[in-house]
Amino acid sequence: MSADEKPEYPRREELPAEVPASEPEAPAEPVRAEPRLTGRQRLAKGLWPPRVTRPQLIVALLLFVLGLGLAIQVRSNNDSSALRGARQEDLVRILDELDDRTQRLEEEKRRLEEQRTGLENSSDQAEEARKQTLERERQLGILAGTVAAQGPGIRLAIEDKKGAIEADMLLDAIQELRAAGAEAIQINDVRVVASTHLSDAGGGGVRVDGREVHAPYLFKVIGKPQDLEPALNIPGGVVQTLEKEQATVVVTRSEKIVVSALRPAKQPDYARSSSQ
Repeated sequence: MSADEKPEYPRREELPAEVPASEPEAPAEPVRAEPRLTGRQRLAKGLWPPRVTRPQLIVALLLFVLGLGLAIQVRSNNDSSALRGARQEDLVRILDELDDRTQRLEEEKRRLEEQRTGLENSSDQAEEARKQTLERERQLGILAGTVAAQGPGIRLAIEDKKGAIEADMLLDAIQELRAAGAEAIQINDVRVVASTHLSDAGGGGVRVDGREVHAPYLFKVIGKPQDLEPALNIPGGVVQTLEKEQATVVVTRSEKIVVSALRPAKQPDYARSSSQ
């Protein structure tokens, strides 16, 4: 072996670098499928909880105000529609009643003018004044309920088996009769005058000037029957109101009504005549 030659050694093959062992991968979690919602459930989920915006609140408030106004308008129209749905015969009767009231006022005016003329033209003014004073006293006594009265008129009988009639209903009947020209009114055994007041009684019935009266309520009314009866039977009037309360109402005309209930004459404590 020469000096230039190098000893050959077996070459060791280079081994690849060791790859570090990777950690085992964790098994993937199974994907859970969400349950399918029905159409009703999707609708409910979309509506609740509500998502209200400011414009929606403003629109809702405007709609509420509009609906309230329409409701008030409809109610007012219904309240005033009693005569709109009346028959032609009823409307004619109401107009006749208004004409009769106007005629009564004209007659009263003419009568007072005649009295004034009689006083001015009478040769014995003192005697004429005395006669007119007595006549006026008689008239005022009838109105004040201090003297009995008789004349044509009607009887109004109200039967209330269920006890539904209240004082305000009888007061409406009195006011309607007065507006129709009633000159004297008696309820059962109580005389009705200008100062009469009504109230509900505790155990049923009605108090008229503090005196308790019970059904059947019997009105004796002196006046023109042709005016009194239609005034009670107008559409939406006294008779219909009482019949809605399941009361039985009977109106009867008569040529002679006697109002015999009296009221004591009351002397005023403070009022004095201002005439000299």
